[in-house]
Parts: sequence; C-alpha cells; structure tokens
Amino acid sequence: MNNVPENQRFPFDADAFRARFANTRLANWSDTLIQAVAERQLHHGDLPRWQEAFNALPTLPITQVDLNHADGICAMTQEDVNALLESTATGAAPFNTDGTPTYTISDAAQKLEPALQGLKPWRKGPFRLAHVTIDTEWHSDWKWNRVLPHISDLTGRTVLDVGCGNGYHLWRMRGAGAATVVGIDPSILFSLQFQAIQKYINDSNVSLLPLTMESMPADMRVFDSVFSMGVLYHRQDPHAHLKELLQTMTPGGELILETLVTLGEDASTLEIEGRYARMRNVYCLPTVPMLARWLSESGFLNVRFVSIDITSRLEQRTTQWMPFESLSESLDPNDLSLTVEGLPRPRRAIMIADAPG
Repeated sequence: MNNVPENQRFPFDADAFRARFANTRLANWSDTLIQAVAERQLHHGDLPRWQEAFNALPTLPITQVDLNHADGICAMTQEDVNALLESTATGAAPFNTDGTPTYTISDAAQKLEPALQGLKPWRKGPFRLAHVTIDTEWHSDWKWNRVLPHISDLTGRTVLDVGCGNGYHLWRMRGAGAATVVGIDPSILFSLQFQAIQKYINDSNVSLLPLTMESMPADMRVFDSVFSMGVLYHRQDPHAHLKELLQTMTPGGELILETLVTLGEDASTLEIEGRYARMRNVYCLPTVPMLARWLSESGFLNVRFVSIDITSRLEQRTTQWMPFESLSESLDPNDLSLTVEGLPRPRRAIMIADAPG
C-alpha cells in the first residue's frame, strides 16, 4: 500500500459512518466495521478518473425524492416535477427521442449527465436524477417486484443487503419502510456510484460499506432482514456463505436468498468448470431441492421456495450506460436455451428462510 499513489487510495470517511450509525443497532459495531474497511486497503488505478467525475456532479435543488417510482429511484428538482406535470396535462413529451429534455434546464443541471457518464458502467437500476435517466444493464426493479410480495414487512427493520452493487435495492428497501439499511459490496466504483445517488437523495439511514461478506464481523446478529441476491454462486463454499449470513441475523430474522440454479427434482448440483455465461468464479449451480438442503444444513428454519425465473434479455442488456457485453452475448446464438459454453441458460430462484428464534 505504501507504493500506491495517494490519489489511487479510496477515501473512506470513518467519522461520517460513525455518526450515521450512532443511534442504530450498529453503533457498537462501528469501530469494528471501520477497521474491516481499513484492513482492505482499498485502491484502484482508475480511481482518479472516477473521483474527477464524482467531483464534477453539480449541486442541485432537489425538491422531490421518490424511492418507489415506476421509472426507478427518483430525485428531481422542481423544474423537473413541473415538466412532468405539464406533460401529463398537455400530452407533450418531456423528452426528445435522444433522451434530452424538451424543457429548459439550469446551467448546473447540464453538468449532471456528463459527470454520471464518467462513472460507467452502471449495472443496477434504473435511476432518475433530475432530467437524467440512468438506463442500467439490469432492470433491478423487476427483481424487486418478484421479491417484495413474499417477504416480511420491512417497516422499522434493520436490513442488510450483501453484494448490493451500487445500492439500487437499498433505496427500494428504505422505500418499503426499513429504518436502517446497510449494503456491502467490495467494488470501489459501486461505492462512488452509491455516493453519487446519495448526493441527491441525502438519506442518512442508507449506507454502503466497501466490504465482502467474509470481512464482516462474526456473530454480529443485528439485522432483522438479510438479502443475498446474486452472490451465492460466486462462493466456492456455499455453506460458509450461508453461515456467515446467519451470523448477522437477529433471532427469528428473515433471509431472502436469490441465486442461480439448475433444473432438477433431486438434490444435486451442476458443477462448473471454466466460465458460465462468460462469468468467472461460478463454481456450481444447485437444484432448488439442493438449495433448500444447504439452507437447512446451515441452520435456517422454515425454508420456502418462492419463484424461479429464466433471466430475460430485456431484464439484462447492453445500454448506453453499460455499453459492454451483456446477457445476449452470453447465450448460444443458435440455441437460446444454452449459454455460449453449452450449459443451461441462467435461471434465478428466490428462497426465503428464518434464523432460529
């Protein structure tokens, strides 16, 4: 770390996190969590470029925040709200075909999109910040809509989202009534994207820590609801991940697990050698019965299967905000039921289970 240039070291504001957690269940864990971040010694060669983009974000007079809007997480100025109201009243489109607004925006607001573009690729979303819609790779709202009807009411809960990316689902959890929402994700870029959104939403009850699940304190047991969505298949030891999740949960807390699976009525796994749908570090895909067994063996109770869905090319795709290869390039062009490696295309199952009371 001593050889890393100062401008490539991730700036982590420990005091801000300590203040944010002061009146929550995490207060007694603040120093431990901050130490865990420090031990990771985060740095990245692209950090100066990302930091420049972040610093270029304009200060805007946000007057309306909507964490449950159909267009995504929204934070808008009064001029944006007025334009939408006028559009509804007159039928006139508020945006041109190229996405630029038909209404006048301030000089400061004109700096918003170039700055946000400097933080690409944007994978989870969508977001609407002032006049800018961030059309992310994933329609993460679709996943949320599949999950939400099956989980316990989040009102007043302390919630953890593991592998949260840029934090899209953190805002949805907060919008569903959670009192304190914490996400963890090791990516520096995702942390900066989260901070960009937070600049306009400005909700101190939502936090993202640049940590992995493995670096979280053992036996923490402060979270009422724990989400692990899109993480388990990247863990070489799935039992270890499930036990780590359990150690963060209050007695009777609820786990919401979303992960890739393979089809089958028996408790078995599809072992992966090399890549899966062009992804590295995918080790095996369980059947739903095997996934249920893993949860039970790890100490969870009342394990229930919620849904299984084939990932759509409309749900995960290339956009101007994520211009690289996506799901379409990961499937066999001659047989869309298979990946380019000849394996079954991605299917995602949702399981819910309870921590012992």
